[in-house]
Amino acid sequence: MTQQFTQQFESDSNNDVSKATGVLADRSEVLLDRSYDIPDADQGGEEWAERESRNALKHVTGLGELEDITEVEYRKVRLERVVLVGVWSSATGTQSQAEESLRELAALAETAGAEVCEGMLQHRLKPDPATYIGSGKAKELAGIVAQHEADTIIVDDDLAPSQRRALEDVAKVKVVDRTAVILDIFAQHATSREGKAQVELAQLQYMLPRLRGWGAALSRQAGGQAAGADGGIGSRGPGETQIELDRRVIRTRIARLRRQIARMAPAREVKRGSRRRYGLPTVAVVGYTNAGKSSLTNRLTGSSELVENALFATLDTAVRSARTKDGRVYAYVDTVGFVRRLPTQLVEAFKSTLEEVAQSDLIVHVVDASYGDPLAQIDAVNEVLADIAGAQDIPRIIVFNKADHIDEATRRRLSSLYPQAHIVSSLSGEGVDALREEIEALLPVPDVRVEAVLPYAQGSLLSRVREYGRLDAAEYRNDGVRIEARVDSRLASQIVEASID
Repeated sequence: MTQQFTQQFESDSNNDVSKATGVLADRSEVLLDRSYDIPDADQGGEEWAERESRNALKHVTGLGELEDITEVEYRKVRLERVVLVGVWSSATGTQSQAEESLRELAALAETAGAEVCEGMLQHRLKPDPATYIGSGKAKELAGIVAQHEADTIIVDDDLAPSQRRALEDVAKVKVVDRTAVILDIFAQHATSREGKAQVELAQLQYMLPRLRGWGAALSRQAGGQAAGADGGIGSRGPGETQIELDRRVIRTRIARLRRQIARMAPAREVKRGSRRRYGLPTVAVVGYTNAGKSSLTNRLTGSSELVENALFATLDTAVRSARTKDGRVYAYVDTVGFVRRLPTQLVEAFKSTLEEVAQSDLIVHVVDASYGDPLAQIDAVNEVLADIAGAQDIPRIIVFNKADHIDEATRRRLSSLYPQAHIVSSLSGEGVDALREEIEALLPVPDVRVEAVLPYAQGSLLSRVREYGRLDAAEYRNDGVRIEARVDSRLASQIVEASID
């Protein structure tokens, strides 16, 4: 358990709206025990004391408890040590929701390779426009960073460039926001050429407005009188400061990446075109990150796609085939996971990946049933799906995964809230068969009905009818096989040409 850290700081008198709340590791021990000169009761002393009590940065449960590492072998390369900080108000949610968001940020930081030392929350009407948490709280946070010997502060929000610089100047360590952490995770997990290009595009779009220049020291705009008495011909620079040059280089790289991603579009369209050409139904598996989409896809298809208990383990779209009981072929598309407040740069960069959702015939929405607030995950995914054109009209099935990690009370609550949803376990296989039956029942049926007699030499055509259509009846006669089936228009024309009748 961390040692108590005592610090007295000067509170801003006009920061009446600033309040800080948190939860102690043991629900009782306050991290910062400060003493103030409290006015007499007739001067509003009780109100002042209550306000100052709530205005203290406090622990969030389960983040940053230090471990005894005296027995651990010294390592040259240590994990980056981080302190998390967030701001919440009654207008944006409850304290428990803010704590859950900070815990999710801790999981993101650990996935990115950091060691979380501490997590703090502040309750205020809105973030401070200068330092996000206010000047007094920034000094207090600097003391917490020094106590834990942290290297980085991660803010559970999107910071303006000026806020990040001001907080860095006070804390004397690197400051990053939630978006930067997510982009870093994507950069680590991207494997395909297209995925790497998409992540780099998102990173550059994020970096462009946050470049930090070095003022006149790197300026190359000298010329004329500005060049000094000894200046003149030959002393005039190209007319750009260093930061302007950097911005131009980044804009050029962004334009090149967009062209590269656009050139990759035909390859994706060819793959989609082949599925459409054969009338192959597609099921898009979407959901929150680490909800178990890949493991559920493996269970449904019998494949061995990468499964890892980590956030954003899947970034590249994976397509896996499956068969219905009567032999019809269809495909599952495992997509990238979503997260609350998904950076707009990533939504834009991964638009090509999200197109797979819009082109699908059925959406399977996977939710982590063991998560503390699964309904918040559902809302976050629905917000992203709402931005995908055409996704609103596609049928959906909600699946609560990880049933082996929940108790009976949670199971009953989820069943009452979503009576049509499936509660499954991709690990044990519980409920997967019932889910598969509903998926197959909701697959679109080809719209052309044919009755024909196919010669036995056209066995391959009959096989395609079984795979890409619905064979309602088959009668084996002396002259051939009489079939009644529903197929698409392309396959129907081939049947008519090969038919004996």
